[in-house]
Amino acid sequence: MRISFQGEIKSLYQTLIQAWNKRDAAGMAEQFAEQGVQIGFDGSKVIGREEILSHLEPIFENHPTAPYITKVKDIRALGTDAAILHAIAGMIPPGKTEIEPSVNTHQTLVAVKKDNTWQVELFQNTPAQFHGRPELVEQMTEELNELMEK
Repeated sequence: MRISFQGEIKSLYQTLIQAWNKRDAAGMAEQFAEQGVQIGFDGSKVIGREEILSHLEPIFENHPTAPYITKVKDIRALGTDAAILHAIAGMIPPGKTEIEPSVNTHQTLVAVKKDNTWQVELFQNTPAQFHGRPELVEQMTEELNELMEK
């Protein structure tokens, strides 16, 4: 995969995360393909830009959402016009200064290139609870904490 290809996918992901961190529902929804899918931390599945927007707006209006701290772990091609990105993410709850390990997540983004523009086809948050393996939760949290120190 060309470096620019990876950079374009990483930029798409960062734009999506920045929209979340700014509590910008429209900004998030715009990053998705027309029938793109978002699967939230709680398992909510919404399909299409309009449904994603109507799902996110009340979340941002009614809940003090925490910003993400993210680290891209891998980006790879799935063909010439598709790619997958894997990242880890933590959240700093409102009023706090440290990552809350209980809401660490693995994030997966599948991107497709349509009309020369990269769009999100799937964005999924999977809780990284590592049942029975607290050392893995600690390891992920430390890896994300290192990003905050930079």
